[in-house]
Amino acid sequence: QVQLEESGGGVVQPGGSLRLSCAASGSRFIAYLMGWYRRAPGQQRELVATVTDGGGTNYADSVKGRFTISRDNGENTVYLQMNSLKPEDTAVYYCHAKILGTDYWGKGTLVTVSS
Repeated sequence: QVQLEESGGGVVQPGGSLRLSCAASGSRFIAYLMGWYRRAPGQQRELVATVTDGGGTNYADSVKGRFTISRDNGENTVYLQMNSLKPEDTAVYYCHAKILGTDYWGKGTLVTVSS
């Protein structure tokens, strides 16, 4: 059974940085697509960034230039480097992976940006 395990969330001051990691286990296939979504309090879940197994990336306009997504195909792991964090980035961040056409989700990790 495929499982996604996130790590790296926490509390950071505005302008600070955090790095999220997510490892997919239980599959011998490389995920075609991996990415991060987030849900802020009272909001719907939204896309943050995705990366394909070929390295193609896609970012939400709100994070372009501040966040960088990357992955290690050999480890089926995806990372999200978040710089210049703003209070509006506060949310639960969810890892996503699409493996052989099936969507998998992590349980989420909380990122709080506050002074």
